[in-house]
Amino acid sequence: MRRTPVLLAVLAVLLSVATAPPPSPPAPAPAPAPQADTVRTPARPDYTVALRSDATGGSWRGHERIAFTNASPQPLHEVYLRLWDNSHGGCAAPPVRLSGLSGDYSLDCTALRVALPRPLPPGAAGTVEFDLAVDAPGAADRFGRDRAFSFLGNALPVLAVHDEAGWHLDPYTGNGESFYALAADFAVTLDHPSELLVPATGGAVDTPGAEGRTITRATARQVRDFAWAAGPFTRITGRSPGGVRIGVFAAANVTAEDARRMLDLALATIDAHSARYGPYPYGELAVVLDNVFWFSGMEYPAFVLDRVKPSALVHELAHQWWYGIVGDDQYRAPWLDESFSEYATDLALGRTGEGCTAATPWESDAERLTNPMSYWDAHPTRYEAVIYDHGACALHELRRLIGPAAMSALLHDYARAHWYGVSTTAAFKSAAQAATLIDLAPFWREHRIDG
Repeated sequence: MRRTPVLLAVLAVLLSVATAPPPSPPAPAPAPAPQADTVRTPARPDYTVALRSDATGGSWRGHERIAFTNASPQPLHEVYLRLWDNSHGGCAAPPVRLSGLSGDYSLDCTALRVALPRPLPPGAAGTVEFDLAVDAPGAADRFGRDRAFSFLGNALPVLAVHDEAGWHLDPYTGNGESFYALAADFAVTLDHPSELLVPATGGAVDTPGAEGRTITRATARQVRDFAWAAGPFTRITGRSPGGVRIGVFAAANVTAEDARRMLDLALATIDAHSARYGPYPYGELAVVLDNVFWFSGMEYPAFVLDRVKPSALVHELAHQWWYGIVGDDQYRAPWLDESFSEYATDLALGRTGEGCTAATPWESDAERLTNPMSYWDAHPTRYEAVIYDHGACALHELRRLIGPAAMSALLHDYARAHWYGVSTTAAFKSAAQAATLIDLAPFWREHRIDG
């Protein structure tokens, strides 16, 4: 997600990207050697959700069931649910409420500990289910309402991740993202008034419901989250040369001309990113446009929120790979998705990063590219300058150091090796070193890439 003021790209830049053919895929190269990895659990989550909206599309009621497997070698005694959107109301007025399930809340009601009825042995399957109520607050945000339009990012409770470091229960941050989840399957049924369009993560099929209502059934496999929106959007669709179907859903403040330009850009960009990092696997993607968002854009699997800002759209589409497909812990290592997505944006827009090191100086000895969100929340004015600008610059400098062909193969093969998995700084450094005979230790020190 990029949170800068909107600066409309000039028409020439947009057209040059939208009409440029995708680059040829890099020549195949050996995948990085498998890295020793921690065991992450609960594994193979499967979410089944049925929700019915009120007349506005901003309030939803229904049921959620989560199936999972204990991948740990130890019995699992508990699971944690992340209710990220309760950060907007806390425990005093939580906008996401569960019933039929008892547990202990923490972190402004964004983390719910659920004790399992009996220890779940290694390799065994378990389930958690509950009734769910979601009420989007009045704010043009990734979770909120703008007039007749509702945006429901992170509204569904998802399982927290446990590994050798314990449960990952970091607090919510609005400066960037805290979200961290394993790839999962979602089957979500949304019952809503027929006059509302409901773009959502995954492939969606609409069927008639009760009088005046429509049932939207969305199915998504191997995604880390599920998002949707509801409102009287205007919709246009297209299919990229690579076969990806993209729908642009525009709020009332977006012109038909801007919606068409953003669709053309998305169609070209999804294929360009696919050529560099591996084919986009989900088949469909929804782009939801509203010019009142206070942020430039926000990514979810197969679903993005954006202003009419071409560079932001290119960046959010890069997130389909960097965090969406190649996951990471966005709170503890935000550079692994934001820096990589900003670098991908530069490549798609023809930016070379020349002179970027001089343009992105460090301001203190404490600044590290690999600092967690706790540091950037304490130093918010430096978050974008370091994580976006210096992070992308570091990757440009790595490309210049090891050569364009080696860098292209490195990122393509690194994505392939971590497809639907989890990236870490140590794993990327190991893969990068394996891609060149140059000793990269001085490079990591210069760009303050620890780990």
